[in-house]
Amino acid sequence: MSVTLTDQDKSTLRTAAYGAVALMAAADATGKPGKVAAEGSVALTSATGLVGHVLADYPKESDLSGKSVADIADRVLPDLTAAMALLKKQDPAEAANFRTAVLVAVETAARAAKGQPSPVLVDMNRKITEALDAA
Repeated sequence: MSVTLTDQDKSTLRTAAYGAVALMAAADATGKPGKVAAEGSVALTSATGLVGHVLADYPKESDLSGKSVADIADRVLPDLTAAMALLKKQDPAEAANFRTAVLVAVETAARAAKGQPSPVLVDMNRKITEALDAA
C-alpha cells in the first residue's frame, strides 16, 4: 500500500511524536527535563519505515512549549490521536510503526532519570498511550 502524506500530515506526525517527548520532559520532577527530552528525541530518530523518514526531521514549525503541562497536553494528546487516525486510514502497518516509535521514545524518556520512573511520568505515559489508542 502506498502512503501519501502532505506536508501538513508530516507536521502533525512530527508534532505529535516530539510533543509526546516534550510532555514527558515537562512532567519530569527529577530536575532533568533536558535529558528526558534529549533521550526521547534520539529514540524517535531511530524509527524506521515511512514514520522513521518523517520523524528524522524535528518539527521546527511547532512550538512544543507551554505555560504548564496541561497546556502542552491540550495540544499534544489530540495530535497523537489525529496522527494515528491519519495513518490507520492509509496504512495500518505504519500506524502500528508510529505507535511503537512514540511509545519507545516515551519509555526511553521516562528512564532518562536514574532509578524507576516517577508516578507522574508513569501516569503521563498512560495518557499518551490512551491518546494513541483513541483513534
